[in-house]
Amino acid sequence: MDALVDDARGKSRDASQKSDAEPGRPSRAQAEEAVRTLIAWAGDDPTREGLAETPARVVRSYEEFFAGYGRDPEEELDRTFEEVEGYRDMVMLRDIDLESHCEHHMVAIIGKAHVAYMPTGRVVGISKIARVVDIFAKRLQTQETMTAQIGNAIQNALKPYGVAVLIEAKHHCMTTRGAHKPDVVTITNHFTGVFQDDPRMEQRFLSMIRGDF
Repeated sequence: MDALVDDARGKSRDASQKSDAEPGRPSRAQAEEAVRTLIAWAGDDPTREGLAETPARVVRSYEEFFAGYGRDPEEELDRTFEEVEGYRDMVMLRDIDLESHCEHHMVAIIGKAHVAYMPTGRVVGISKIARVVDIFAKRLQTQETMTAQIGNAIQNALKPYGVAVLIEAKHHCMTTRGAHKPDVVTITNHFTGVFQDDPRMEQRFLSMIRGDF
């Protein structure tokens, strides 16, 4: 009887481990085992008290770090508003906190994004722009790619007169390893429409980032 109960529990565990995995994607149990392998490779004992729960914690943190893979940025921009009393000037969000991970070393990219667009009569809730930044940030990234992805998603979804994106960030693959240059800030930008075609609009955007109103 005990053997049958143990066998049933084992099958239940196996089923739960398989159910949390999408086709072609490793299960949570496999992900945790991969973390144990890395701990052992680093030279420590993954079974000791301080590390016994680390694989589960790492996998949970990865779910948060890389939550952007399960979200569609353009869906965030679906709902727009026309009641803006004829507003036709730039809409800008400055100093959006950004946390991402370098696709080359899987270490942190920490910085800020500045995003602006010129509406064509419809605007989107400002929190939606910040969420688009988060969606692309919470993936394995290069800063250059992420900057373009944010701008293109807003351009494609809202069809504004133009979009401007500037990101300034520190890369831990450069500050805590490799070159060990902790004060280096990487700056990337992406312009579409009027921000690309009209130098005055580009300059207005850059001036507003600096606070020169």
